[in-house]
Amino acid sequence: MVSAPLSAPDISKDSKERLRLWIRLLRASRTIEAELRERLKKDFDTTLPRFDVMAALYRAPEGMLMSDLSRFLLVSNGNVTGIVDRLVSEGLVTRARRNGDRRTSMVRLTESGTSSFRDMASAHEGWIGELLGGVTEEETRRLAGMLKSFRSNWEGRE
Repeated sequence: MVSAPLSAPDISKDSKERLRLWIRLLRASRTIEAELRERLKKDFDTTLPRFDVMAALYRAPEGMLMSDLSRFLLVSNGNVTGIVDRLVSEGLVTRARRNGDRRTSMVRLTESGTSSFRDMASAHEGWIGELLGGVTEEETRRLAGMLKSFRSNWEGRE
């Protein structure tokens, strides 16, 4: 749970504003994510993690190694494996060993998976447009640029 930071005399005004910004970003993200989860379940009987796996595979029509897929999605191999297993059983994804290597699997969307994902992606884009409808095009560009810059400042740190 996120709560407001406690007052501390040694925290600068800028620091407090950054904490408030973080809380606002977190709340906005969680609110939008919860709505997307609900709509995906209601309209497509699917989950956000399944949508994310299919989206990653859609962007890589030649397929992805399972390890690359989990790294791209920032989740464990075990999480991805369970989702991919279900997608394979439903005929939405294929899995094949790479060059006969039993340790590595390539996964890709099937034609049915691609078609199914396109339908979900179209609805998803509309939902995002609706949920962020109060943000102007200029504000969208500016905020996206700020977040991209912010990400590049800390990305790659360990």
